[in-house]
Amino acid sequence: MEPDREKMVELLHFDGRRYFNPAAPAYGFRVWRVLNWMVRRRPQRWPKWIDDPIQPEPPATLQSHEIAATFVGQSTFLLQLDGVNVLTDPIWSERASPLRWAGPRRVRRPGLDFERLPPIHLVLVSHNHYDHMELTTLRRLRQRFDPLFVTGLGNRRYLHKRGIARVEELDWWQTCPAPGGLTVTMTPAQHFSRRGLFDRLRTLWGGFALTAEAKRVFFTGDSAYGAHFKEISRRLPGIDLALLPIGAYEPRWLMQAAHMNPEEAVRAHLDLTPRLSLGMHFGTFQLTDEAIDAPIEELTQSLHQHGIAESEFRVPGFGETIVVG
Repeated sequence: MEPDREKMVELLHFDGRRYFNPAAPAYGFRVWRVLNWMVRRRPQRWPKWIDDPIQPEPPATLQSHEIAATFVGQSTFLLQLDGVNVLTDPIWSERASPLRWAGPRRVRRPGLDFERLPPIHLVLVSHNHYDHMELTTLRRLRQRFDPLFVTGLGNRRYLHKRGIARVEELDWWQTCPAPGGLTVTMTPAQHFSRRGLFDRLRTLWGGFALTAEAKRVFFTGDSAYGAHFKEISRRLPGIDLALLPIGAYEPRWLMQAAHMNPEEAVRAHLDLTPRLSLGMHFGTFQLTDEAIDAPIEELTQSLHQHGIAESEFRVPGFGETIVVG
């Protein structure tokens, strides 16, 4: 007999009105403390602009056993496997903000020009924050490629109202078929959702496991460190490539409930046991207080402390394509 999915959701991470993190307290602080931080914060200075070297084009073809990952910036990768082209949390816009004239502004161009994209078949949207669900980019993708969009519970209605029709929404551990015979499984994350003033925790956040024949890619989305990484490894073993966030983590009193720091990303790597991990969610928009180069420096130190070779957890260049064979 099939379990009652709605009751399962309510027991695990939904109280009938809002989603929550079962293994962690709600992500929230007294308003006065957050406002005090916003007024008094002294973030490390980032450069206004960085010119990255132009990288070679993503491969036109791959061997059947290969996976190609091209780092575009923030949490955006172009993934190529089994003839299917996938984008994760795509953002090509100038700002990660609801406003065109204010909000975090990118400090480098996307590592791959939008016009150079191959045909996109599938788009994974982990949650509704503006650096992950960026409507201008999603609309451009719909108009040019009409891909399938896969996201968390509650987001389909929002996207439908904004002209994006091909949307599949999933609960944690729920699976759906994807183009080219791929399978998408939504996985737990310790994070939160909010897009406006009155919709806090009304939609679900998470990561995704993308499975092809004898290949598996895990995309974390945004997440704090937690026991869910070991559970993901147990339920979805044999991860070939893990995409793990390493940035946007200071100050820790505010960010540790929702974002990993580099040392925690290394611990997640150890829990997941992938063949290769790649860092993401850094060096594109200044969202928090750490210096632009701090995530890479601290990741290098943490890998050394844990006795992990840097070849096992790499930080891709912007626009760089890494092939896992």
